[in-house]
Amino acid sequence: MQSETLLKLVSDIKKQKAESQTIELKAAGKGCPTRLFDTLSSFSNQDEGGVIIFGIDEADNYAIKGVYDAQDLQKKVGEQCKQMEPSVRALFTMCEIDGKTIVSAEIPGVDISDRPVFYKGVGRIKGSYVRVGEADELMSEYEIYSYEAFRKRIRDDVRTVENAKLSLIDEKRMSEYLSAVVRERKNLAENVSEAELLELMGITVDSLPTLAGLMTFSKYPQAYFPQLCITAVCLPGTEHGSVGSDGERFIDNKRITGAIPDMLEEAVEFVRKNSRTKTIIDDYGRRADKAEYPIKAVREAILNALVHRDYSIHTENIPIRIEMYRDRIEIVNSGGLYGKISIDALGKVRPETRNAVLANMLELLNVTENRYSGIPTMRTELANAGLPAPLFSVKHGEFKVTMKNGMFEEMMPEESLIDFCSTARSREEIIAFVGKSKNYTMAKIVMPLVESGKLMLTIPDKPKSPKQRYVSRN
Repeated sequence: MQSETLLKLVSDIKKQKAESQTIELKAAGKGCPTRLFDTLSSFSNQDEGGVIIFGIDEADNYAIKGVYDAQDLQKKVGEQCKQMEPSVRALFTMCEIDGKTIVSAEIPGVDISDRPVFYKGVGRIKGSYVRVGEADELMSEYEIYSYEAFRKRIRDDVRTVENAKLSLIDEKRMSEYLSAVVRERKNLAENVSEAELLELMGITVDSLPTLAGLMTFSKYPQAYFPQLCITAVCLPGTEHGSVGSDGERFIDNKRITGAIPDMLEEAVEFVRKNSRTKTIIDDYGRRADKAEYPIKAVREAILNALVHRDYSIHTENIPIRIEMYRDRIEIVNSGGLYGKISIDALGKVRPETRNAVLANMLELLNVTENRYSGIPTMRTELANAGLPAPLFSVKHGEFKVTMKNGMFEEMMPEESLIDFCSTARSREEIIAFVGKSKNYTMAKIVMPLVESGKLMLTIPDKPKSPKQRYVSRN
C-alpha cells in the first residue's frame, strides 16, 4: 500500500479503537515481537490476507508510539516469515505520524492448494491458525484435514467399509440403478458383468462395499455409521433453550435414518408436517393459503447437505441437523466449502464436487440432477414466495443454510444484526439476513452501525472493496 493509505488506515483504527478480521496491531516500541507466526498463519489462510501494523500500542488506548528501528524490524519480521511453510512474503510500508515511524506488513492470502500455512517450528497441527474476528485461533485437526483432502484429492465417499455386507441392500433400488446405468451409460454397460459394473461405478472396491454404495443402497447404513443420519427438531422459540407456553422444549423431535433417498423424503415430510400455513385474503375476499417455506427449496437444501457433506472419519459421528425455529429454518452439515469457491460465488460458478461418485449414483436414481442447480433453485423458489434469499455461512468446519419464513416482518433490532456479524459478513450476506433492499439495508442499518463503531470494516482502507466484510466489535 502507499504511505497515504497507511496514514488513513491508522486514523480509522484510532477512531474505531479495535483490530479486525484483517488488521493486527503490535506495539514494537522496544523490539520486534517474537511471536508473529499465529497471525502470519491466520492471515495467509484467508482469501483477503491481512495487515500487521507496528507502532500502535493497543494497551495504551491505541496510542501512536512508533517502532524502535524500522529497518531492523523489517529484517526480523522477514526472518519470521521464512519460518513459515510455505514461506510468507510480506510487503512493507512506512509512514510518519508526529515524528514517529509506523510500519505495516501486508500478508497476502495464499491459494487454497497451499493451505494451511503453518509455523515450521511446531509443525502443521500446532502451527496452523485461522482468523476469527480480531483473534487468531488454532485450527482444528478437521480444518487442517479438509485442506489436505482437497489438495490430495482424497475421495472419502469411496472408502471401503470392511465389515459391511453388500447382500443387505435394497434390491429394488439396486435393480433400478443398474437399469439406469445400462440405459444412460451404454458404452460402459456393454460386455461388463454386474460385479465389474459395481466396481466401475464405485459401489464396491475390491469387492468391498464403499461408503457411497452403502449410503445409497443399504437397507440400514446406520448399522455401520450410526451418526450418518439427520436429527430434526421443531422448536417453540427463536433460539435453543426457549420453551413453549407449556414448558415444552421441542414441538417435534426426530432422528431420521435409512439410505440417502429415504432420509431425504422423510426429512422433507418432517418440515412439511411442522410448517405453518399463512392465510391471505385478497381485496375481493378470496382466501389463499401460503406455506411457511417453499417445499422445493427445502428439498434442495436437505439434498445438498446429504450429497455434499464431509464423509471422512473426522465427521462420521456428526449427523446433519435440521432446526425449525419460529422465524427460520436452519440446515447444517459437516464440511465447509470444498475447493476454490467462496460463499459469494455459490450458485454462480461451477464448484468442485467433494463426493463425485455419490452424486453420480443419486443422479442415475433421479434423486438429484447433479447439474449444480440446487442453490439457484432455492433462491428462485424463495423469491417467488416473496421470502428473503437463503443465507449461507461456514463456521468451524460446518456449512449452514438459513431460510427466513417471513411471518415476522417487524424491523430487526440492531442487536440481531450485531450478533449475526460476530463472524465477518459480506454485503450480500447482510442484505439476505435483513431481507430488505440493498440501498435501505446499507444506508439505514449498516452504515449507522459502522459510524457508531458497533460494526467494523475488515478492509477499512478500501470501503468499496468487493472483498469487504463487516464484523461486530468483540
